Amino acid sequence: MLDALLAKFSTAHATIGVVGLGYVGLPLVRALHAAGFRVIGFDIDASKIEKLTKGEAYLKHLGDTLVRELAASDRFTPTSDPSALVVCDAICICVPTPLGHHKDPDLSYVESSTRMIANVLRTRAAGLTLISLESTTYPGTTREVCKSILDAAGLALGRDYLLCFSPEREDPGRQGVDTSTIPRLVGGVDDASTRAGVAMYSRAVKQVIPVASAEVAEAAKLVENIYRSVNIALVNELKPVFATMGIDIWQVLDAAATKPFGFQRFSPGPGLGGHCIPIDPYYLTWKAREFGHATRFIELAGEINSAMPHYVVDRVAHALNDDRKPMRGSRVLVLGIAYKPDVDDIRETPAAEIIELLQSRGCDVSYHDPHVPEFPSMRKYQISLASVPLSAATLANVDCVVIVTDHRTIDWTLVGQHARLVVDSRNAMSRAQAPKARIVKA
Repeated sequence: MLDALLAKFSTAHATIGVVGLGYVGLPLVRALHAAGFRVIGFDIDASKIEKLTKGEAYLKHLGDTLVRELAASDRFTPTSDPSALVVCDAICICVPTPLGHHKDPDLSYVESSTRMIANVLRTRAAGLTLISLESTTYPGTTREVCKSILDAAGLALGRDYLLCFSPEREDPGRQGVDTSTIPRLVGGVDDASTRAGVAMYSRAVKQVIPVASAEVAEAAKLVENIYRSVNIALVNELKPVFATMGIDIWQVLDAAATKPFGFQRFSPGPGLGGHCIPIDPYYLTWKAREFGHATRFIELAGEINSAMPHYVVDRVAHALNDDRKPMRGSRVLVLGIAYKPDVDDIRETPAAEIIELLQSRGCDVSYHDPHVPEFPSMRKYQISLASVPLSAATLANVDCVVIVTDHRTIDWTLVGQHARLVVDSRNAMSRAQAPKARIVKA
């Protein structure tokens, strides 16, 4: 059965299921479909299935062409019916892995998806299905959680299923790269699972790297994001230090980056956003405690990065105070609420906490974001605001502009010409020509 499955993958005659059609799952669908596979996309969100059926985009950074092509294809089926997955030769799990209230892993989506897949496979007379977990998690999840659920359902590794971990490496909005061009790690719970995972992904991804086990692949993904978290925390910690000394951190980093070896530039900001960096490191800190280890470096980085929204708001307070204005009653315009430039992705955006902090201090807050017309509902925040037009009148009518996200489409010269006070957490105003506003770095 393994040889037959490998042959299906190598010739793209397999049917692949993708569970979870969000920021990870939908780009994976694109890559698998482009490779010639028949793809079944599953999601419990009926609105996503309806939009995919009609060819309507719900992830704007992926564009309209993708969903139109998928809707017109006889090799793609979007569904909310789990039984449709019974024909799949492989099923990729691309569901969220958020944190609980105490920064503990919430694997409920992984567990429920695995149970669903187990129930589907039990209805099949015979066959071997590869299951690939792509959701970022702690080392041991694939074997200890997913395999245990499958085994408890009466399924057998090697007879009914193969199981691997292949971490997603999506970066929404990054130009020139996509799922098919980003190198892919694959680690199975046994050698056969690794072979099958490599065979499937190799058809859709240019470079696939097998690793020794699922645990190595799980740990590698966490290390990638911890590396970023720690280095961002370093420059975020240096930012207020240099500001007190009257030194511009961005100028310092420009200077340091001229060294052609031994230095990689990371930029400070108003806090961390996206699914990966604010969340993933805590998966390792939680698991490390099970083995009696404290990950102080990782936790310190998390504390520093989590404090940045408060630092930005404190800079707003001091800047308004210098203008003899109290925060209560001041009109503040936040520019950009997406967690990174040029996308509509607001997952874990620091803008939510910044806006809430400003409102709690009595500010009259509005925002402008060309990619996010309305502030969506979030797990921790319910903010009832809609994007306002960015105009000379809008800028002149506020006491302070706070830059959280430096979208390229924002006219920074317009901001500099018509705002009175700008608190800039991204060094965006360095792009403005002859600004008249007072600019405070944050």
